[in-house]
Amino acid sequence: MRTLIVDDEPLAIERMQILCARIPALQIVGTAADGAAALRLVEALAPQLVLLDMTMPELDGLGVARALGRQNPKPMVIFVTAHDHFAVEAFDCDAVDYVLKPVAQDRLERAVERAVARHAAASSDLAPVPASTPALAPSASPSQWIEEFWVPHRSELVRVAAGDIDRIDAERDYVRLHVGQRSYLMLHTIQRLEDRLDPARFIRLHRSTIVRRDRIQGLRHDGLGVWSAELADGTLQRIGRTYLAKAKAMAGR
Repeated sequence: MRTLIVDDEPLAIERMQILCARIPALQIVGTAADGAAALRLVEALAPQLVLLDMTMPELDGLGVARALGRQNPKPMVIFVTAHDHFAVEAFDCDAVDYVLKPVAQDRLERAVERAVARHAAASSDLAPVPASTPALAPSASPSQWIEEFWVPHRSELVRVAAGDIDRIDAERDYVRLHVGQRSYLMLHTIQRLEDRLDPARFIRLHRSTIVRRDRIQGLRHDGLGVWSAELADGTLQRIGRTYLAKAKAMAGR
């Protein structure tokens, strides 16, 4: 894939060139040291993939990715950054992956594998349909609700499907995503997260807790107007007064 490297640090560009040279799927067609130059080079060189730094002066990585998203065809983007707290915004831009610096060779290779797979799928979608094969109906527009998260875990980011999350708890400026026996901490506010989650799948029961609806086994009245939700793991989650009406409506009350 024709690849453009974008980073405002010369040493970072040099390191990425070395790493990319070891990946046969990549052909480096250019480098850029700022966002404006990146957009000019994308127009001139038509890369299929952009390895994009997040924090740059003036036009940052998110700004570049949003601009690229308006192009047709648009190159794929892999963010390469030292900062883990832009992951949600990055995937709002339809990024293929989000790789943390210092970049490990195997981590970059996994990200490139995802880009190659996406490129192959897109190429297949663009292939002409044989005359004997009935055309498929246009696919539905992308969901307005977030479908996955990329959360920091050790030295990389882990993909967590929204549908796999059992519960979300607020911890000051962070949220903790509970997935089975594991949990992941992510820099995000619970209010903003509630606005992004499908209300048909998730319900907020407390100012600090969101629960996946199908994990709720029942509602319990504990007296004096206090209600709790019994979850599938046997624990009880107290329901805040602000959220009680919505919880009862879920139960048809």
